[in-house]
Amino acid sequence: MSFSESLSLALQNIWGSKMRSFLTMLGIIIGIAAVMVIVGLGNGMENYMTDMFKTIGTNICEVTLTGRDTSRTASVEDMYEVLRDNARYFDNMSPTVSMRGSIKVGTEELDYTNATGVAETYFEIKSYEIAEGRALHYMDMEARSRVCVIGSYVANEYYGGHAVGETIRINGAEFTIVGVMAQEDDEPARGMTDDVVYLPYSTAARLSGLGSVSSYSFTVIDEDNVSIAKTALENSLYDIFRSEDAYMVISMTQLLSVMTDMLNVVITILAVIAGISLVVGGVGIMNIMLVSVTERTREIGIRKALGAKESSIMVQFVIEAAVTACIGGIFGIIAGFGFSSLGTVIITNILGFDMEVTPSAGSIVLAVGASAAIGVAFGFLPARKAALLNPIDALRYE
Repeated sequence: MSFSESLSLALQNIWGSKMRSFLTMLGIIIGIAAVMVIVGLGNGMENYMTDMFKTIGTNICEVTLTGRDTSRTASVEDMYEVLRDNARYFDNMSPTVSMRGSIKVGTEELDYTNATGVAETYFEIKSYEIAEGRALHYMDMEARSRVCVIGSYVANEYYGGHAVGETIRINGAEFTIVGVMAQEDDEPARGMTDDVVYLPYSTAARLSGLGSVSSYSFTVIDEDNVSIAKTALENSLYDIFRSEDAYMVISMTQLLSVMTDMLNVVITILAVIAGISLVVGGVGIMNIMLVSVTERTREIGIRKALGAKESSIMVQFVIEAAVTACIGGIFGIIAGFGFSSLGTVIITNILGFDMEVTPSAGSIVLAVGASAAIGVAFGFLPARKAALLNPIDALRYE
């Protein structure tokens, strides 16, 4: 019997027992759909994190001075000296001071708004544009001026879109708004990028009672050299503090890589767990093929009596098992795309994340290969049982 004849016979047998065949395929369908959705969710989360880090800046190294295990300190001037010493790696630096306390417009308190002290270079580092007024200037740092730049959400929500020249109170001190940032978020909301206030770092350090600045943002000239630049920065800091515990340097690229690796591990584990249903589906195929061998014992006996070889009988049943698994795989792929689209709708519209569940081509190829392999593997035992039947006993079977 040729391959095409075996394939045609397999399709006839599957179509002849549609409900039984569908229930047999169900494990394969669920398994493949689950693996595709999980892998697609992982891809979506990775893309979402990459986009999020791009808005932060993947060419940025964040420095935190902890001061542990040393009595030495580093002033803002010392850190600018570090920038000059490493000019071949870094082109900009800004001290950053996170403010804690109250922010008020009139009597209304802005509970979710972030206030941060920065240098005049911060807006260039973050690629922020000024839509109205001006950015912070060097003289604002020197004079510890009580001026600030606010995000578009704050300007529109509390000043009706006309904020320049108005005032805002930060920790009880009155600041004059000199600029409004261009909108960064697709849909500005509380606590997001556009819900911010930036003031001179020197003013923020004094107002917060810190006195000294402990956080700095450095921008790397060439993103391909982030690792080398980070090492050079750490060496310069070690020369100042003589202790590796006195500072911490984190590159956004390195952080993204670590988070991506952790995400891939979690997704792989979940995909393997989901893949267990493929094994269950394989067991279902083996079970139904054993039943099929029993039901078709006389047919097998007649074929063997007419001269059919054991190999022909075995190939027929293996092909039937493989076809069953492959058809289940096709339905699984369709279901996988359907559930991925549904997942995207739920995540985007209900959870509010701009993330798309995108099954990869690799997961689809793996799904097809896995379904075919399962069909062959779990169909081999029933096929062997059919091939080894004694034709005389098979013809006598009732």
